Amino acid sequence: MVGYSSSAIARGSGFRSKLGYGTGFFSLRIKLPDKDSAGVVTAYYLTSEGNKHDELDFEFLGNKQGKPITLQTNVFAAGVGNREQRFLLWFDPTADFHNYQLLWNQHQIVFYVDDIPIRVFKNNKDSGAGYPSQAMKIEASLWDGDSWATDGGRTKTNWTSAPFKAHFQGFDISGCPKSDHDSNTNRECFSPKYWWNSEKYWTLDSKQKGQLENVRNKYMNYDYCSDRHRYPVPPPECLHQ
Repeated sequence: MVGYSSSAIARGSGFRSKLGYGTGFFSLRIKLPDKDSAGVVTAYYLTSEGNKHDELDFEFLGNKQGKPITLQTNVFAAGVGNREQRFLLWFDPTADFHNYQLLWNQHQIVFYVDDIPIRVFKNNKDSGAGYPSQAMKIEASLWDGDSWATDGGRTKTNWTSAPFKAHFQGFDISGCPKSDHDSNTNRECFSPKYWWNSEKYWTLDSKQKGQLENVRNKYMNYDYCSDRHRYPVPPPECLHQ
């Protein structure tokens, strides 16, 4: 369990893996804070270090009691992010544990919720798109996003509902260990000896493609690729999804 209150230093807490990984499949079961969680961000993500870092995000944006919680996903490559896709989940993530998973190999990154793919980010480096390639550690945290998380920051945190508590279980890593400073192991992490690198995981199968399309049609409420105000010219990866 991770929690924080208005008196907590930096208003947040979390944990992370000791090792970094170059590719892998990562899963964590999470039960989000209940009651009035507006302004509260529960995050589960992979991240490297440095200014030009790579990062893969699950961010759960809290809301007032009875209102839906938004799941925001994001991808950073070489320090460039702003690749948000947001979803309203088809269940109450505060009522029970659900499994949130990430597949990462040299061909694709897949975000899953309870084994259902909700987002795919393909490796389109040949088209000029960035793609995460640095060693990343797995982190989970609970923190104060009052300035932006709920209704663009218009709905503030109700501190009378503190302490805010998120519950975590089933932290499972199938990954290729990789040092932050050892570039020689990068090719090793693409080896087919790791099951997540086998050809089966280079793309979704037909069933998974149908599941992904269903989620996008019914539950996605924001996609940066469709935001012409932010991106009059779509980013290169958006042309090759």
